[in-house]
Amino acid sequence: MADVILRNITKRFGTVEAVRELSLAINDGEFLVLLGPSGAGKTTTLRLITGLETPDAGSVMIDGRDVTHDPPGSRDIAFVFQQYSLYPHLTVYDNLAFPLRSPARRVPGPVIRKRVEQTAELLHIASKLNNRATRLSGGEMQRVAIGRALVRDPSIYLMDEPLSSLDAKLRSELRIELKRIQLELGATILYVTHDQVEAMTMASRIGVIKDGQLLQLGTPREIYESPSSSYVASRLGTPQINFLPARLLSDVAVPPETETVGIRTEHLKVGARNGGRMVGRVHRVEHLGEQNHVHLDYKGEMLVTLADPHQQPLEAGQEVELHLVHPLYFDRAGQRIPAVIH
Repeated sequence: MADVILRNITKRFGTVEAVRELSLAINDGEFLVLLGPSGAGKTTTLRLITGLETPDAGSVMIDGRDVTHDPPGSRDIAFVFQQYSLYPHLTVYDNLAFPLRSPARRVPGPVIRKRVEQTAELLHIASKLNNRATRLSGGEMQRVAIGRALVRDPSIYLMDEPLSSLDAKLRSELRIELKRIQLELGATILYVTHDQVEAMTMASRIGVIKDGQLLQLGTPREIYESPSSSYVASRLGTPQINFLPARLLSDVAVPPETETVGIRTEHLKVGARNGGRMVGRVHRVEHLGEQNHVHLDYKGEMLVTLADPHQQPLEAGQEVELHLVHPLYFDRAGQRIPAVIH
């Protein structure tokens, strides 16, 4: 495995700046996730690292070597795509062995067999080695696609939303498997996704990206608890963070220059009316088994929080008292303001 460093990378397609002065260091053995919506520049960043695109400015370093202008084949990178991209006429064994049979590598047959069998065991598909790719389930096909990268033992694995086409149950299973494999191998992985659950559950660090710019980089806990902006705060959390205009909280002390207050579910406590000044009305309650999502109307703004289904039930139309506990504060530009109130 190796370190990968991007230094002030910029890439334009015509008038569109897909990646803008992006700097990023991926440490040896790290599982780093780039999180952002479609069009944020995630896939372009991967293609710049592989050499499928050349930056207009900046440099790409792999294991201390400048590879900015090197061809893709010389960079020792394995790429896992969103689609399986398997050879349907080949068996699972031959699909896994295919990268090792390249004339550029010339790996001996016994070594190929050993690597393929070890990878199949790691991915729990050893019993499928003689099956054609067309006889596999979606989850099995994606395991083979991941395995085809693993057999290579490259410097870094790049993964472009490899689980997004699977159903929810398979995505959950493969998230666990992929993290297990990464830890067992000590692999360096750069993984891009729009799915916050994938980012939170798998990443050593998360980089939030928007319009080609890296907005914040940190551990999942750091990004969740200390977002640098309202946009970053909105990318993590279920239910999504609530935003209230500060002018609606005239009875609540907020830091100077606060334009918006960010309220996650743990920041909002709901109770019976008891003389407090912050009063909302229950709009509806979603019963989701182990928890309830409570939708509240506060001065014309909708808030969503969680409630214990075993406590006093809440009903639509009921007035309740709201209490804020260490919410987040943002200025007019959406930048975070320290919670220091004078």
